[in-house]
Amino acid sequence: MLGLALVAAVVVPVHFQGAQYDSPGPDGRSPASLNAEWITIVNDGTAPLSVADWTVRDASRVGYTFGKVTIPAKGVIRLHTGKGRNTATDLYWNSGNYIWNNTGDTATLRDAAGRVVDTCTWKQKANRTWVAC
Repeated sequence: MLGLALVAAVVVPVHFQGAQYDSPGPDGRSPASLNAEWITIVNDGTAPLSVADWTVRDASRVGYTFGKVTIPAKGVIRLHTGKGRNTATDLYWNSGNYIWNNTGDTATLRDAAGRVVDTCTWKQKANRTWVAC
């Protein structure tokens, strides 16, 4: 008799919500401009979820690894490109360069085991600097 292996998918209620991939104004790498580029991650679940050691990467594999971060139930965190002081809702990549390409990019969220949790892909659109994921 042939046995079929069932693979259980890991379902987590965390996903990208949107990305401000082109900060408003000229791209001069000022702290304000770098921090106006961001991506948001939401927890749609009914319980807080730790994202410690999870990663966000762009298409060229530039990456950010979360420290001891927990997203509350129904909570949203914003990951800014530039430098700043982390809070419960705003985290900082601490990059001196822009991460998200204005001409198009893909963000990938992976859990601590390296499994893809979500992706968000966009292409450049006229008069648009933000995209919903």
